[in-house]
Amino acid sequence: MDIPVRTTLRAFSFAAVVLAMSGCAFAPGGHMDYEAEVAPLTDQVEVTPITPGLISNYRARPAQTAPAPTELVDDIKQYVYRVGGGDILAINLSTPLDLAQESGVQRQTVEALTYIVQPDGTLFYPYVGRINIRDMTVDEVRAALVAGLSRYITEPQVNVSVAQFRSKRVYLSGAVTEPGFVPVTDVPLTLIDAISASGGVTALANTHNITLTRDGQQEHLSLYQLLQQGDMRQNRLLKDGDVINVPVAEDQNVFVLGQVLKPGNMPVGNERLSLTDALSRAGGVDEDRANPSGVFVVRENSPESDKLATVFILDISDATSLMLGARFPLQPRDVVYVTAAPVSRWNRVLSQLLPSVTSTGAFVSVIDDIED
Repeated sequence: MDIPVRTTLRAFSFAAVVLAMSGCAFAPGGHMDYEAEVAPLTDQVEVTPITPGLISNYRARPAQTAPAPTELVDDIKQYVYRVGGGDILAINLSTPLDLAQESGVQRQTVEALTYIVQPDGTLFYPYVGRINIRDMTVDEVRAALVAGLSRYITEPQVNVSVAQFRSKRVYLSGAVTEPGFVPVTDVPLTLIDAISASGGVTALANTHNITLTRDGQQEHLSLYQLLQQGDMRQNRLLKDGDVINVPVAEDQNVFVLGQVLKPGNMPVGNERLSLTDALSRAGGVDEDRANPSGVFVVRENSPESDKLATVFILDISDATSLMLGARFPLQPRDVVYVTAAPVSRWNRVLSQLLPSVTSTGAFVSVIDDIED
């Protein structure tokens, strides 16, 4: 089966998980043993209770703070700017009196004059003529001018600097305050620097998944981890032609459905909600209709997984379980569902419905129902 078809079937089946959950409240049947009903689901989803052990695993995870990798540190230390077409150079020529008399050239101490590097990387300088300085450092440009002038002046004193950096730039698009370009200069330009130079990100930015495109290759980075958690592994030294896109946080939502007072799509932007936070923002559970043993979090697995989704289950019949929910972090696109049926009945209905959703129309209908 090719990848597009396999991906589509995964989407259909994942939608079926949510559809089954939404239909379980009206399914017939009484209480059944939960453990006896798990087996039919194991081919499709992974069922994981939210327990103190699971929460301790989350809390035991190492902090995201991490120093910059050695490669990045070395690249920054060794960085040098190389001249390109469009740059404007400031060149100062000063000839000492005794050397000027010996060479027959009138003594001069000239304030820096500016010269534009041509698009083909060449520069014309008096007495030296036209020389190709593309991709040279300013020290290399100085050496080239000294070599040319030495035919006329003994030990010419030349100073070269870049007056305007115009040949190299990186581009920023999306949810940044000032989309456009940032010039690459003789100061190393990192991802943090470029975002700052563009005025920072907007309130609508999805900082968890920005894209760096270089030479046609894309890399996904987390500005959130970089700025909020100090994970310097997310930083990059930028190069000419790099494109940084900061997407809008339009897909950073959690869906809260079922027996809650305010079901619906819950935009969360860049903040991270806990399960208890989401239930609270949805007005809490409907105590007259909800079955407290059936609070589910459905999370789609990565395409590499052999399971369509992971279903986390929290039993809040004991109010202290809400403390576990307060420490269970939700992820974007999670579906939180509070059922009116016992867990055992949901388990049986889900196993029956999973094979039945096989059409695009059904999939679209499920998504529409969720997003409405």
